[in-house]
Amino acid sequence: MVRREEDEGSLNGKRRFVDEMGTEEREWNLDEVKLKNVKKRWLMQYFGDICIYIKQGRQQIRHQMWRKQLRNRSEEEELIERIRNNDQRAMSELYNQYAGVMTSVCFRYLSQEEDVKDVLQESFICIFTSIGKFHPQHELSLKAWIKKIVVNHSIQYLQKRKRLTFIEQYDTLENDISNEESEEINEVTDDELHKLICQLPDGYRTVLNLFIFEGYSHKQISQMLGINERTSSSQLSRAKRLLSKSITDFIRRKQ
Repeated sequence: MVRREEDEGSLNGKRRFVDEMGTEEREWNLDEVKLKNVKKRWLMQYFGDICIYIKQGRQQIRHQMWRKQLRNRSEEEELIERIRNNDQRAMSELYNQYAGVMTSVCFRYLSQEEDVKDVLQESFICIFTSIGKFHPQHELSLKAWIKKIVVNHSIQYLQKRKRLTFIEQYDTLENDISNEESEEINEVTDDELHKLICQLPDGYRTVLNLFIFEGYSHKQISQMLGINERTSSSQLSRAKRLLSKSITDFIRRKQ
């Protein structure tokens, strides 16, 4: 009972202390608290709305991409089915859609225009006759599947004509390329770089293309070309060294 009276006395004392504070100060403090609460609620609502807007935007973008992929896949599957049924128009559509890109792929491996035309023709014959083996569920894309066929036919074309020669040298020159030389590649256009790559020996150019542009490992390249991995690595190093020198000489001639 005594303790309870003490607690009530203490509480009453605190109340009196608060009451003794100036009315204006108390009202100001209350307004400040209200203002802080309003700001806090406004900020929470504002950022909450932004988060919701961003989330909805991301969901909408993902949904649109998903619908586009579905539509493209549906159109692609329809085109493939028509080609399987020997629809000439469908073959023409596929050729017109990918011939330009695959011509550029051929030119990375073959420097002569007539060779490119031959390989491209043989590649699309193979594509049309074997498109039944393409399964969208197991392949990355139709374009990747077509590109793989074109690359393989380009390499086979070089091998048949015994134009792929590899010197068994295992010294690595890759580290000899300076930073200045590696930065010079930014000073040439894509077309100029393509022409310089085409000037490389067939062996160097083939390994460089397979490793840099197609993303194959040295193990995969060795299996494709019938060489060992060290030879593949050495060919890549020498191709980079020679290409770097060609770029440097080309830039000096331009200046």
